[in-house]
Amino acid sequence: MPPLKLYYVPGFCSLAIHIVMRELGMDFTLVKVDMQTKQTAQGEDFLRINPKGQVPYLLADDGMGLSEGPVIAQYLADRLIDTPLLPKAGTMRRYRVMEWQAYVASEIHKAYTPLFHPTIAADDKALFAKILRTRYQWIDGVLAREMYLTGSSFTLADAYLFAVTRWAGYVGLDLAGLTHLQDFMGRVAARPQVIQALQAENQV
Repeated sequence: MPPLKLYYVPGFCSLAIHIVMRELGMDFTLVKVDMQTKQTAQGEDFLRINPKGQVPYLLADDGMGLSEGPVIAQYLADRLIDTPLLPKAGTMRRYRVMEWQAYVASEIHKAYTPLFHPTIAADDKALFAKILRTRYQWIDGVLAREMYLTGSSFTLADAYLFAVTRWAGYVGLDLAGLTHLQDFMGRVAARPQVIQALQAENQV
């Protein structure tokens, strides 16, 4: 079977899936997408591959495509019998990871959208940034007690939080004083598979 194929954009949330695939030791290829032209690096029409026009997008080895980061991450983890990245089905530890996946998706990831939007007024952006920082303050409190979001093990949710929190520097979001969050970002950035992912995407 051909290897898994991940469609990605450097700096986008697809980084979380890229990290997960490396953490799981999977055989895969990367396909870079230009979000302006909706063309892949090989000249393919990305909209014909994924009509949503968004990354991450996974082409499985059976030829089926899958979108939406948290779902892709779960699919990849479930290909293995057992992995610390996502505990087995039916356990509360698994639901905790999925709970964090949902929180990062709805309360952190999407909250960055107005900060990137060029037509939103500065005063409005300041309000959105304040709300986002409040959410990060709560996460900082969680990380004061744990190495990672659900305890001592790195999970899918940690990869997701890491990928989107890197955007803070791009939009000027002030995370000063959130030392536990900053320590978390440093721990994740130092993981060998994360370093490999960032290097592969030319982000370091």
